[in-house]
Amino acid sequence: MDKIHTFSKTYLILFCLSLATSCIGQSKTITKSNNTQSSQQSQVDKINDLVRTYAEYGKFNGSILVAKKGEVIYKKAFGMANMEWDIPNQTDTKFRLASVTKQFTAMLIMQLVAENKLALDVPITNYLPSYPKENGDQINIHHLLSHTSGLQNYTSFSGYRDMMRNTYTPSKLLKTFSDSTLQFKPGNRFSYSNSGYAILGAIIEKITEKSFGEVLQEKILIPLGMENTGYDNHETLLNNRATGYHKQGGIFVNSSYIDMSVAFTAGGMYSTVEDLYLWDRALYTSKLLPKKYMDLLFEKHIPSWGQHYGYGWNISSNRLGNTNDRINTIDHDGVINGFTSLVFRIPADQSSIFILNNTGSAPMYEMSRAISAILYDKTYDLPKRSVADALLKSINDSGITKGIAHYEKVKANETYYLDEREMNMISYDLLHTNRGAEAIEVLKLGIAAFPNAFNLYDSLGEIQRALGNKEEAIKNYTKSVRLNPKNENGLKMLKELGIDIDKESLYLLKTDKSWTKEIFVFPLHFAKELNYQGTEEAHFPKGWRDMESNEFWSYTFAWKVDLDTKLSKAKVASDLQNYFDGLMHVVNKDKELVLPKTIANIQQKEGDNSLTKFTGTLNIYDAFITKKKMILNVTAEKHYCEQAKKSILLFKFSPKAFGTEIWQKLEQIKLRDNACAY
Repeated sequence: MDKIHTFSKTYLILFCLSLATSCIGQSKTITKSNNTQSSQQSQVDKINDLVRTYAEYGKFNGSILVAKKGEVIYKKAFGMANMEWDIPNQTDTKFRLASVTKQFTAMLIMQLVAENKLALDVPITNYLPSYPKENGDQINIHHLLSHTSGLQNYTSFSGYRDMMRNTYTPSKLLKTFSDSTLQFKPGNRFSYSNSGYAILGAIIEKITEKSFGEVLQEKILIPLGMENTGYDNHETLLNNRATGYHKQGGIFVNSSYIDMSVAFTAGGMYSTVEDLYLWDRALYTSKLLPKKYMDLLFEKHIPSWGQHYGYGWNISSNRLGNTNDRINTIDHDGVINGFTSLVFRIPADQSSIFILNNTGSAPMYEMSRAISAILYDKTYDLPKRSVADALLKSINDSGITKGIAHYEKVKANETYYLDEREMNMISYDLLHTNRGAEAIEVLKLGIAAFPNAFNLYDSLGEIQRALGNKEEAIKNYTKSVRLNPKNENGLKMLKELGIDIDKESLYLLKTDKSWTKEIFVFPLHFAKELNYQGTEEAHFPKGWRDMESNEFWSYTFAWKVDLDTKLSKAKVASDLQNYFDGLMHVVNKDKELVLPKTIANIQQKEGDNSLTKFTGTLNIYDAFITKKKMILNVTAEKHYCEQAKKSILLFKFSPKAFGTEIWQKLEQIKLRDNACAY
């Protein structure tokens, strides 16, 4: 199994980084990689060229349907539904939907609410009396629908791979997580949980006294004529069913088995792009649900992943192609063994994109953003070829030495792209085919290209350990956790190797344990103008978002970056302006509002070659909470690490006056003694 680590999403939740919308303008050209394509070409031809290129590059194998203003303008299938029998995909090929199932589960729940058979705000133990009361009495249906229950996600459990091989009744499935400790008090925040949607399925079956599949047919599929959609199971013979695959060692293999009773109402359905179009059209009517309940499905109930979550839907804003223009969308994707899916809706003019894929992964959001750009005559990029894929093929064909030479050649070619995650994945492909030494060389290439990628060091540690190289494993795991102290896997592996590290000692700054700590890698996605290489470590006190708290809008962050020159007050001011302008831009929800620019007034206090201090004020627009202009007092320090040839820039902020209680607390925050040591 490929091991992919991701950064904590708490930062996105803290900042509510919802992508900003803006007015849609007109464009005369379409960017095709580095070539210009005439805007006179029809939108259908452009969509076809785009999707065909994704398929040609091995990035898409499945079916796609595009509707503009409610009317189908493009519908086509690519690649194979069954590679062993050379059976091609068709537009009526049935694919597993994975988490796209959640929007159907949410609809059934809201139908029962509309029929006064359920209430959103009562404990789930009212409907499932056998559910453990300690948790069940705190959780209601709203919490389950919006992923705010605090339930641990059973698909993240260490034994989930073994679970996938077995058949589960709903009650047996719920027992796998019902006694688990809640992550937080229900309603406090968002945490994606398949467990919550499994409970919703059990409630549907309890209230209706029918199976989920039966209720789905009666209340949604039959009324809409969705004849090629249903609840999947391995016993039923389905015409035109796609087989799921994934790549291993550069070739396709059958995906691992999963009994769909394990996915249940969180991810157990199948459908076609044609049926999903029927579903989309019905969502603009009251055929399935009265409008006041339909509106609840698409309400912004909770900040999530920098956007918002409704009931079974992401309520989002997505960029149009390669422009900065954005459009409001309602969407949800799904990923399950061998399959990926996406329903991407643009409610402003009832346009939509449906993508179903059966080769394990596909850049679905990237594809949908390009297609939506075509629909609105905006510029976009056709896909590039993968450097990682080219490297793996060359290694397979010609060996590691020639593979590395080919890597260096294609890496410099602007029609290729290099991705950290893909380099990580192909290293595991090589390891799984007993080529550990080659996997190590691939990871070394990845680390040279992405020197701050903690996950590549973590993977290198794992592979070195698998090959019996204990000291090398320790060295790389240690580097990984120093880059990202939140890397629990690295800390666990080090402990197993006899090295017990205090996680708190890995941070650059020492703050109270109640403070939230996050790590991010440059370039920061919202402020790419900050042209640094390195990491950001941000610390937030508990009350930073509470307007009544003394800690409101007070926090600190440190950048450890490649900077060995002196830092001027003009540079500090410019960096802060770029940082906050970018941050407020992505948070801004009002597409008509042109945000005031951040103004930084910075003065240099004192300093020498190793330490420079600055102080001043920031005039910002608070797009997070107050939606007003505000003034932040700020201090900044530049510490130079001579041996590492890096600088640590330490920033502290508060709207409170210098000398007040919060500033006394902020001024106590210092760099750890070992901050320059790694």
